[in-house]
Amino acid sequence: MKKAIALVLVALSVASCTQTEKGAGIGAASGAIIGGAITGNVRGAAVGAAIGGVSGALIGHVSEQPGQCYYRDRYGRRYIDRC
Repeated sequence: MKKAIALVLVALSVASCTQTEKGAGIGAASGAIIGGAITGNVRGAAVGAAIGGVSGALIGHVSEQPGQCYYRDRYGRRYIDRC
């Protein structure tokens, strides 16, 4: 049953529209599985889903900007420009 739920979550996350949504869905599903497996309870799965979702959304958001790179100037400030 757990495997079926995991597969459904992964399938739903891949069916999302943008890279940010895909990243959040995959991250949340992975985080829930890992958190639940490590702690053995629902609270661990929920925390894992939250952390994985946020992390996946951030990674997905960065990948939505093709040809754009992050740089730092000599003062340590970050900016985005063409690669």
